[in-house]
Amino acid sequence: MQVLQKTQTIVRYQNYNGKVYYGIVEDDEILQLSSNFTEIINNELKFDGIRVKYEDVKIVEPVAPSKVINFGWTYAAHAKETGGTANLKEPFLFLKPTTSLIPDRGEIVLPPSNLTQQVELEGEVALVIGKRGKNIKEEEALDYVFGCTIFNDVTARDLTQKDPQFTRGKGFDTFGPLGPWIVTGINPTNLRIVTTLNGKVVQDGNTNQMSLAIPYLISWVSQIMTLEPGDVLATGSPSGSCPMKSGDSVTVEVENIGKLCNYVI
Repeated sequence: MQVLQKTQTIVRYQNYNGKVYYGIVEDDEILQLSSNFTEIINNELKFDGIRVKYEDVKIVEPVAPSKVINFGWTYAAHAKETGGTANLKEPFLFLKPTTSLIPDRGEIVLPPSNLTQQVELEGEVALVIGKRGKNIKEEEALDYVFGCTIFNDVTARDLTQKDPQFTRGKGFDTFGPLGPWIVTGINPTNLRIVTTLNGKVVQDGNTNQMSLAIPYLISWVSQIMTLEPGDVLATGSPSGSCPMKSGDSVTVEVENIGKLCNYVI
């Protein structure tokens, strides 16, 4: 069996036989791997000899995390536009259930109007943890990141603005689009994020604008909870969050990663 060198773009998908695989994206094809996630993060990328067309398979979430950790109000302008606190001294922390996750091209399902009437988009860079960590030193924090992906922190704004904590407004099924893949070997601290709604740019920011640095966020949260391989850390949204309605199409594009596209129903 051929052992591949470490590559940058790793996707997770369901093949024609119904089984879920990891693979390496090369142009319009995927090199199917026999490796599991543990082997992949240890750079044991084993090509099983099968190539599939990207368009012929079902793309699923790029990882199955034990938890989805979210940092709020890490961009001052977004904090101000949503009624939060800008330039926090410590992160604003919340979790999303794994049942909120959907893949690229998945459908964001709006809850009934009696539950919420203001569902908004939030395009973000997300980190995928590559090794177990507790009490991580800030100067070593990026060593724990396996790669980067894209996240849309879909939010029922009317609920987060009145609830004492964010679980309800952030936790609906389908409120966590993630993907389309994981890109390794890039620095997450200087990445442009552009979100479009029906082709119109509504967010345009960069992770270098964050009021709390990404290594600090990783170190800080590791003092609270152990980070496990595959965990997703969503680093927060720049300004421009806005409502979505049924029939809308939203795309979050992050430089050096790609595009996460979802439809609203």
